Amino acid sequence: MIEKIHGGSYYFTLLLKENSLSLNKAATENERGNKIHRTKKTKTLLQLQRRRMRHQRLFASSMSFFRFAISFPKFHSLFPIPYPTFLILSASDRHFSHSLNNNNNNPNHNNHFNLDVHDAVASFNHLLSMRHPPPIIEFGKILGSIVKMKHYSIAISLSKQLDLSGITPNIVTLNILINCYCHFGHMPLAFSVLSKILKLGFQPDTVTLTTLMKGLCLNGDVKKALHFHDTVAALGYQLNAHTYGTLINGLCKIAETKAALQLLRKIEVRVVKPNAVMYNTIIDSLCRDKLIGEAHDLYYEMDFKGISPNNITYTTLIHGLCLVDQLKEATDLLGAMILKNVNPDVFTFNPLIDALCKKGKVKEGKSVLSVMIKNGVKPDCVTYSTLMDGYCLVNEVNKAKYLFNGMARRGVTPDVHSYNIMINGFCKSKMVDEAMNLFKEMHHKNMTPNTVTYNSLINGLCKTGRISHAWELVDEMQDGDQAADIITHNTLLDALCKNQQLDKAYQLLTKMEDKGIQPSVYTYTILIHGLCKVGRLKTAKEVFRQFFIKGYRPNVWICNVMISGLCKEYLFDEALALKSKMEENHCLPDAVTFKTIIRSLLVKGKNDDAQKLLFEMIGRGLFERTYM
Repeated sequence: MIEKIHGGSYYFTLLLKENSLSLNKAATENERGNKIHRTKKTKTLLQLQRRRMRHQRLFASSMSFFRFAISFPKFHSLFPIPYPTFLILSASDRHFSHSLNNNNNNPNHNNHFNLDVHDAVASFNHLLSMRHPPPIIEFGKILGSIVKMKHYSIAISLSKQLDLSGITPNIVTLNILINCYCHFGHMPLAFSVLSKILKLGFQPDTVTLTTLMKGLCLNGDVKKALHFHDTVAALGYQLNAHTYGTLINGLCKIAETKAALQLLRKIEVRVVKPNAVMYNTIIDSLCRDKLIGEAHDLYYEMDFKGISPNNITYTTLIHGLCLVDQLKEATDLLGAMILKNVNPDVFTFNPLIDALCKKGKVKEGKSVLSVMIKNGVKPDCVTYSTLMDGYCLVNEVNKAKYLFNGMARRGVTPDVHSYNIMINGFCKSKMVDEAMNLFKEMHHKNMTPNTVTYNSLINGLCKTGRISHAWELVDEMQDGDQAADIITHNTLLDALCKNQQLDKAYQLLTKMEDKGIQPSVYTYTILIHGLCKVGRLKTAKEVFRQFFIKGYRPNVWICNVMISGLCKEYLFDEALALKSKMEENHCLPDAVTFKTIIRSLLVKGKNDDAQKLLFEMIGRGLFERTYM
């Protein structure tokens, strides 16, 4: 992750280094001055004046260097600061003012722009209009409150007003300005404020430097953030746990977990001590990579080093264990968490309940729910929806219905996802009328059904032979700006084929392509199977040929369907040729492939050919797997 500092970086290195040296030298001279006789006071003042002049000359020469450097096109790619932008802040702020005005004219912009923001701006303008404006710290408080409400454009605009009014900023207001530019992703402007801090003779503090590193990380320049860290650390600037937490988070966000762990080890030998935030960030990244063993090791290391694991630590680990199906370990860890008096929350319980339900262990999921309530944690919509889905998975739709009906009594409002789970559950249990009643209830409550809602209902209606009703829902989807997707079309295609409406099915495939919906391998499998089933082998072969021409890669299912159609017409040479072609396309025949051909050969009395294929099937280990 560490690279050499390039041309532009040298500019800020030079400034920071000069600033650091000047401060150190000033401190030394002041100490020496206390020992010198008062008669030498004039000489000391002259030395300080010369030093300031040297600093100004250095700044001017640095600017000359910078102008020279940016004349080379490659320079812009080497450093995030294309030019000393603090010299043209007015132009940049005009851009932000324009953006702010556009946002204010947009009725949909920022519903959070409320009376608090208006009051803050009014207070700021009132202070600014006073004959004797208050200290800069008062302006800083208002800017800070505006930034907390995430109105960065406004904070930038007000900072510009301060400059125009001739009020000198302090390190706090400049840090706020850096933070605003970082959130907008304008790192050149953020670094220009650092230049301004140095020009005004201020000392950049930990907040200044950490904010810049965070801005670089947020904008995907983690390497540059690390370069900047190395530069300021080498110059003796003090960094804290928040700084390193920011860098570790940036590394984990770009999947550089190993580098983040190395940085954690590196700071252990420094004054800064690792904390729970740093460990939690790395543990989370390891869990997302399913490296649960390494994540667990860090958890034990925290305990050993006296860093108390908190709610986030346990929640992250429990979620990670659920990802790799270690549900017993996840349940045990939840118990350990409660025993150590670390309070779990709804985000701790929900992943565990979800994992248990997806494995069909709804009873265990319900037990976790009981523990949840016992510990004073109120289940939310996700909790109930997860359990409902679990009940539907094990065909206990009535229990799911009971939970669904009880949500309102418990003060939890079902959302679209909750309705989708119940509608899908009813449709799979062939309780389509119940599903339709819920669909009508959604409309009554002004809830907008989504594509998943429609697909579940269309599937349920098609499976119960109510295709005309399904088409009505498709029309309703289009009228309501809900686009029918590949799942919708595959469901309709399957229904048409099963009802032997093959011409309509073929037309639907063409319409899909005209609409720009890419048919899947499953789409072609459905149509070929339908055609073969009614003896339209010639059309099926043409569709299969088009499948290859369009560049699709076959899977074992579509090949087996085609082989079955060929075998029905006793076209064994073509069936065996397709079996060979499967292997050429890295699609290995399975037991179904062999059994389909063998049975047809036996029907036609081709016992020797069938025996030969049977031996090949046994040689591939498919016979035992099929009949064991």
